[in-house]
Amino acid sequence: MTTGPKKIGPLLATFVVANNMIGSGFFLLPATLARSGGVTLLAWLLGTVLAVALGAAFARLARDYPNLTSPDDYIRPALGRDIGFLATTLYWLASWAGNNAIAVAAFGYLAILLPFGDDQGMRLLGQVVLIWLMFAINLMGPRPIARFQSLCVVLGLLPVAAIMTAGWGHFDFDLYRSAWNVTGKPDAAVVLTSLSPVFWAFVGLETGAMVAGVVRDPDRNVPRATIGGIVLAGVVYLFSSVLMMGIVPAEQLAASGAPFALVAGEMFGPWAIPVIALAAGLKATGTLGGWMQVSGESGARAAHRGFLPAIFGRMRANGSAAWGLFFVCLAMTVIAALTLTPDVASQFEVIVNMVVTLIVMAYIAAGLSLLLGTPAKPSGRREKLLGLAALVACGLLVVSAPVKILIGSLVVAALVWVAWRAFASHPPAQR
Repeated sequence: MTTGPKKIGPLLATFVVANNMIGSGFFLLPATLARSGGVTLLAWLLGTVLAVALGAAFARLARDYPNLTSPDDYIRPALGRDIGFLATTLYWLASWAGNNAIAVAAFGYLAILLPFGDDQGMRLLGQVVLIWLMFAINLMGPRPIARFQSLCVVLGLLPVAAIMTAGWGHFDFDLYRSAWNVTGKPDAAVVLTSLSPVFWAFVGLETGAMVAGVVRDPDRNVPRATIGGIVLAGVVYLFSSVLMMGIVPAEQLAASGAPFALVAGEMFGPWAIPVIALAAGLKATGTLGGWMQVSGESGARAAHRGFLPAIFGRMRANGSAAWGLFFVCLAMTVIAALTLTPDVASQFEVIVNMVVTLIVMAYIAAGLSLLLGTPAKPSGRREKLLGLAALVACGLLVVSAPVKILIGSLVVAALVWVAWRAFASHPPAQR
């Protein structure tokens, strides 16, 4: 008698979903949000609610499409191949463009360990070196990159966890309260404009639906894992942001490219700064390597569906998508140069706003798929409510995006659409 692979339960699935969201934002968002102040606590609460609404929608889609591996799987049946292409392509663009934010966070910490200054030119060089170093490791195949990522997680999170535990003994409520809103704008306006960078922390909420095939009793456990993972990630991000703003003045935190190292120095003394910088830099670098692997594999799947040129679908014998990842790294190098700003937190914010806006466009298609249904799977009352809630959440996120970023994202979507319509009559051969 043979049995299939052992499936995971709701608790482990919850941690899988949460881990996919706790990444570079954990290390750099406190500096970005410190420019607004402690009022961003309210943005974390609202962002968590919006993420739960979207997570519930994806959990429902996972029930209807248990083997989904791409946005096209649930979008095409309801909205057609053209919208499936657009959503899949925008999701893919957002996934690898987001890797730039991880590179910014990683080098922001690693720069502390280097003997030269952290000027813009050096920061650009450091980010580009990290991008191509992770490309080289990915060429070795999935196993080496998985080992590298695991090593970085172990070495990277333990010292940071120590700060999260011991930090409350150094928390100064008066310091936190004094920097509640440092912008001079109404609290509501600050909360709205903070939603887009805050939501970067929740990108990955859809992964609960993607792993439905390996979860026991997915009809019950995927929704639990998705909602539980989102809430867990939201709590971790909220408490880390509040903690750091109550230890270091907001203006110092906002100017730092390595906020956890800055806080460690305040708590334990100068010796702790390089230790925490190395730990956080390693964790972010491991995350970069893992997400670059995901970018290569998702590009290959899109090419196999005829959504990208066939070269993106070419796989080496060791399982790496070498050519597709090569073009991704070229594009990431260009983005690193185009988004360069005087400080790390500003560059990080520009990239995450761009990525969140692109990925929300893909989320809109998910909400519409639930709302409209298909002839084979008509939408019931629950599906329509979940789809509507997802669309409302997406609407708030779109409104919160900076106007320039929103216009730029719409231009990208339009160019992608025009390119697809121009070549749709001659799609690449599928395999």
